[in-house]
Amino acid sequence: MRYNGSFFETDAKLANLIDVSPQQIVGISASMIPFLAHDDANRALMGSHMQNQAVPLLLPSAPVVGTGMERVVADNMGRVVRAPFDGEVTYVDGEKITLTGKTEEQTWEIKKFVNTPVSTCYSQRPAVALGQKVKTDDLLVDGASTDQGELALGQNLLIAYMNFEGLGYEDAIVISDRLVKEDLLSSVYIEEYVTDVVETKLGPDELTRDIPNVAEENLANLDETGIVRIGAKVGPNDILVGKVQPKGETELTAEERLLRAIFGEKAKEVRDTSLRMPHGERGTVIGVHILSREAGDELDAGALKKIRVKVAQLRKVTVGDKLAGRHGNKGVISRIVPAVDMPHMEDGMPVDIIISPVTILSRMNLGQLLEAHLGLAADKLGIKVAAPVFEKIPESVITDQLKKAGFPEHGKLKLVDGRTGEYFDQEVVVGKAYFLKLIHMVEDKQHARSTGPYSMVTQQPLGGKAQMGGQRLGEMEVWALEAYGAAHILQEMLTIKSDDVVGRTKAYQAIIQGEDIPQALIPESFKVLVKELQSLDINIETINPKMGMVAEAEVSAKVAEAAIELQKASGAEIVAEEGELTAETSPMEIIEEGQPVDEGIKVEENTEGKEKEENSS
Repeated sequence: MRYNGSFFETDAKLANLIDVSPQQIVGISASMIPFLAHDDANRALMGSHMQNQAVPLLLPSAPVVGTGMERVVADNMGRVVRAPFDGEVTYVDGEKITLTGKTEEQTWEIKKFVNTPVSTCYSQRPAVALGQKVKTDDLLVDGASTDQGELALGQNLLIAYMNFEGLGYEDAIVISDRLVKEDLLSSVYIEEYVTDVVETKLGPDELTRDIPNVAEENLANLDETGIVRIGAKVGPNDILVGKVQPKGETELTAEERLLRAIFGEKAKEVRDTSLRMPHGERGTVIGVHILSREAGDELDAGALKKIRVKVAQLRKVTVGDKLAGRHGNKGVISRIVPAVDMPHMEDGMPVDIIISPVTILSRMNLGQLLEAHLGLAADKLGIKVAAPVFEKIPESVITDQLKKAGFPEHGKLKLVDGRTGEYFDQEVVVGKAYFLKLIHMVEDKQHARSTGPYSMVTQQPLGGKAQMGGQRLGEMEVWALEAYGAAHILQEMLTIKSDDVVGRTKAYQAIIQGEDIPQALIPESFKVLVKELQSLDINIETINPKMGMVAEAEVSAKVAEAAIELQKASGAEIVAEEGELTAETSPMEIIEEGQPVDEGIKVEENTEGKEKEENSS
């Protein structure tokens, strides 16, 4: 019994109303999960959310084991077209369909490569042939992520629950290269890049192919107006729209001002403000749209034109991409194995995907096993199955279907190792399961940097792929390197690869000239620490310049005296040359000899204020 959202047991005679269907208590996403009642609630919630993250595939396939809601959801999306009346298809191509009835005629445009806010895209495709007779409510146009009028977010794959060389560690997934070659999990991405031609105080922006300091080969894809041509292959930092902006007098160098004085307006300088492909992006230009005030388009204040460039990219599934079933059984692809090396059934059919069986035990999402068993039988029999949520399907029904399809009742099969041709020791659960490709793809996340921008505040590299940033080496990463004793790489990462401004410049210079990289200097973060302590009235002096004296600072007399005392104490010869002190004996050797060492950082309390107080008193 349910009352005010609470469930309890009581006499059935007290009920006033009864639900029409058990599906009423779940949402749309949850109603698409077969055997939902056999999944733990947390995993069912993940399965619901991950259906929202599914990417529209090039070749979608409706699930073999569904819930009966697939057609309802597809119709309510509004991207499939069904016949409003009986008639005959009198015209059909990739752009439109015309249906002619006894008294009326109607035409529908077919949308192609429409990009979504998350840069995925959807296309419609005709589902009828010319001259075909259709009846009311028959399917005319299949929409995005639909197959024969049913919602199709992924692919039906032959799955084996087994271990494979430890590649199933941490929920990782092994897939066959058949999925890559046949584009079963491939998707198209469309990014839109926009730039404005604006009016400035020095004059308007100019669309041009004549861009200063750009080689001719980098302009090959631009037309005479400076806009990239449709069909061009573009990569990182390629120019999409050539655009220059007039420079102000204050921006000109002395040489440029001299040329301006001699040649007048002919030497007028411009600044390159072209629209370029971002770092790490590539694809094919599929559309260019130019909006202008002359054509009556509404633009932002100060904008004369707006140019939109659409770039499409075909992404095949690859290592690092995230796949998921409908039961919260998600994972990242760890390896793509040739189909001939994948385990195969006795009839020679290789499996498409391998998942570790230990991923099921603690997650308690047993619905995936029931789906796999029933899917295997249904696929072999050529039927589709609807398993509505909370409507119990007896175990005997599944075993009967397996027997009918010629499989053992327990659903386990003998598999052959494709690499050796020998049988595996144990029988393996093999089934047909529905898998989705999720929006989290490795191509959006992988990033590398050699040189790039630095933060003005900390002088450390910026963070994130968008800013061409570096990898963060946090506190625990430093501990890990310390535990392994990786002193040299640790010093590099905390100095010249981070915020040692002078040191990284010298290191870059040494690499260019083919010389040894010089010793690192003091990083900017240490200077910040010193300033922080000084603000707390604690004065910090470095007394061992070899261990990190600031390059531009001079060696103080106090440091020199300390070095001489150190020489007397240790017997080491210390030479001062051009403001830098060097010792032949290392500090560790001095310690081993049992001699006192006075090096490192000397902390002095600032006593000026106290002396003034004593004098005044």
